[in-house]
Amino acid sequence: MKLAVVGGGSTYTPELIDGFARLRDTLPVSELVLIDPAAERLELIGGLARRIFARQGHPGRITTTSDLDAGIAGADAVLLQLRIGGQAARLQDETWPLECGCVGQETTGAGGLAKALRTVPVVLDIADRVRRTNPDAWIIDFTNPVGIVTRALLQAGHKAVGLCNVAIGLQRKFAALLDLAPADIHLDHVGLNHLTWELGVRRGGPDGEDLLATLLAAHGEAVASDLRLPRAVLDRLGVVPSYYLRYFYAHDEVVRELGTKPSRAAEVAAMERELLALYGDPALDEKPALLAKRGGAFYSEAAVDLAASLLGDGGPAVQVVNTYNNGTLPFLPDDAVIEVQARVDGSGAAPLAVPRLDPLFAGLISHVSAYEDLALDAALRGGRERVFKALLAHPLVGQFELAEGLTDRLLAHNKEHLPWA
Repeated sequence: MKLAVVGGGSTYTPELIDGFARLRDTLPVSELVLIDPAAERLELIGGLARRIFARQGHPGRITTTSDLDAGIAGADAVLLQLRIGGQAARLQDETWPLECGCVGQETTGAGGLAKALRTVPVVLDIADRVRRTNPDAWIIDFTNPVGIVTRALLQAGHKAVGLCNVAIGLQRKFAALLDLAPADIHLDHVGLNHLTWELGVRRGGPDGEDLLATLLAAHGEAVASDLRLPRAVLDRLGVVPSYYLRYFYAHDEVVRELGTKPSRAAEVAAMERELLALYGDPALDEKPALLAKRGGAFYSEAAVDLAASLLGDGGPAVQVVNTYNNGTLPFLPDDAVIEVQARVDGSGAAPLAVPRLDPLFAGLISHVSAYEDLALDAALRGGRERVFKALLAHPLVGQFELAEGLTDRLLAHNKEHLPWA
């Protein structure tokens, strides 16, 4: 089995490599190609990847290349983990929205739209080249904003599934709090990418005993602290929102915080410099502890499980993914992309049924899904007016003057990545 990782020069990659090495019985990779235009970074990470495989006795071959077409040739699955514009673009996404009093964040709000505009055309070009090279290959997208990018891929007819690590991270946390094995925890995870709620925490599977009330009663403070939300919010909602809901539920508080501390982009850039120095040590043959602070925890395990199910080696499985709605949430169009538990096998992902949602959640899902529709249109066709309408539709913006100011700033900061701007 051959896998290709586009964006293989990312500092995330050793997390992925560690998962491939540990879980080789689940996903028997014979060849892994890391693809990235940043040749110097790629060689550092490729060297560490080979040492990780060697330490764990993995027989697979790891190669690196800056030639996309050569790297994806013959691949059974292609994983996308791109950041167009690098950390410099992320820093801008987190900065200029604050000038308008809006959240500066790389996956939602105005910054998230900027990332979508930069990313969608590049991802679609990569996917077209994958299809020409190997039309049977699966594309697994970890590139943010995952919901919009996955929708772009699916609407273009590609064999694609979107993946996020929020659900698996919460599963692991809840399992530890409840003193259960992660495999014994099934989440009733519903929403859109980076806009999800855990409606249930079940023992054993979709039909198992719901432990959510027990979890909140015994560990509500710990869960709320992780989410940086007041305990009372969880108690009143009766569910566990993802930490991205803080941007909606405590928007003004978050904006004040962001204006008084270094941006996450600056923190990550400093961390990446330290990680790359570590990766260059020829004695290092495991992922360093610092990588856990970089983000993407458990991404590798989720990616291995998903690839194994799609490629037939893991058999059918139930996993949280991003895929077409297809009637699962009746208030959304069939071609909206949702993030829910789905049955995954060689034919793709089929969402499991979900209960009727409280309007408190369904309303926000509908609102953000409508924004995503406009955001994708802007990414595909360009134009200032499409950008403005997408921003006006976003619940974190929603005002004429804010949308105007944000549109001007978005275009000014992204001219090099948006030829039409």
